[in-house]
Amino acid sequence: MIHRILEDRIRNTVQKKKVVTILGPRQVGKSTLASGLAGSGTELLELNGDESDVQSMFEAVNETQLRYLIGDRKWLLVDEAQKIRNVGNMLKIVADKFKDVSVIITGSSSFKLADTVNESLTGRKREFRLYPLSFKEMVNHSSLLEETRMLEHRMVYGYYPEVVTDPGGAKETLKELIGSYLYKDVFDENEIGKPDKLEKLVQALAFHIGSMVSANELAVLVGIDAKTVERYIEILEKSYIIFLLPSYATNQRNELKFSRKVYFYDMGIRNGVIGNMAPLSMRSPEEAGRMWENFIISERIKRNDYEGRTFVKHYFWRTQQKKEVDLIEVEDGVMDAFEFKWRPGRTVRIPAQFTHSYPAARYSCITPSELPDFLL
Repeated sequence: MIHRILEDRIRNTVQKKKVVTILGPRQVGKSTLASGLAGSGTELLELNGDESDVQSMFEAVNETQLRYLIGDRKWLLVDEAQKIRNVGNMLKIVADKFKDVSVIITGSSSFKLADTVNESLTGRKREFRLYPLSFKEMVNHSSLLEETRMLEHRMVYGYYPEVVTDPGGAKETLKELIGSYLYKDVFDENEIGKPDKLEKLVQALAFHIGSMVSANELAVLVGIDAKTVERYIEILEKSYIIFLLPSYATNQRNELKFSRKVYFYDMGIRNGVIGNMAPLSMRSPEEAGRMWENFIISERIKRNDYEGRTFVKHYFWRTQQKKEVDLIEVEDGVMDAFEFKWRPGRTVRIPAQFTHSYPAARYSCITPSELPDFLL
């Protein structure tokens, strides 16, 4: 069993009698983590929001019904809670009236779950995000040497638990994840009117990792209007498939102020979407560089999130003259700037305009050699 970094933080939160919400994409181990914390046996009531009878049971539940259902149990675990209509009302009753019951809920869509839970559980819950396995978790599981040796493989196949534990079946696993979970869940839960257009949009985004995205340009490429593109991108973000980095700008002249760059949370999903699982040695230097940038930024976001760095903000920086910094982190008034290079070569210098505008910023170039210091 691969130990998840979040486990200790969640355990401490449960002990404080807060309702714990674990968000993240399908098949990253949310249920496994929750079950490990809650245990098993007669003290656990486990409900699955995918099941139709569970969905109907809680549409109009009251305290009396819940007392009969929960009985003397000490744990309530609700998987895929966003599928249960009015789940927030049910959880509010449990939080208010069942003081000895510890509650963990999981969800793969922050859209649906936020709508039903946030208002009902104000002040009563703590939210955590669980991602595919991380570099740090795998280092803890095996060793730094072993995981460093696996770096190129991870950049192609990613970190989904089943992909990691069954490398021989990685391609089939990714095919199933993309077909049965990624698209199916997004379609089912968000009333997508043109699923073929969403698939085409995901593919377009996958080809443009590390690049600035324009809703108008994507609209022309995919064949839908820009407003629909923006809606689909937001759904993909809330479903933990992609994330966007905004551009960092103050009042400095020539800085791009309203641009965004797109990345995937998992490289296996990204490569599977475009149908290219070729090793890095068979890819162009430009493509390998984009893959490295996506991989390292997504791993950094996992690392920061798991460490509870709530207020760290992530950006990129670019001028109209195309001078750029790959990643900007701002936390408690301190700025760190990072450039990512897959193959060390010529000396990388920070853009002079950036240094002039932000002289206090700390600057680093991250190659595979700096990977441990950057992610551990």
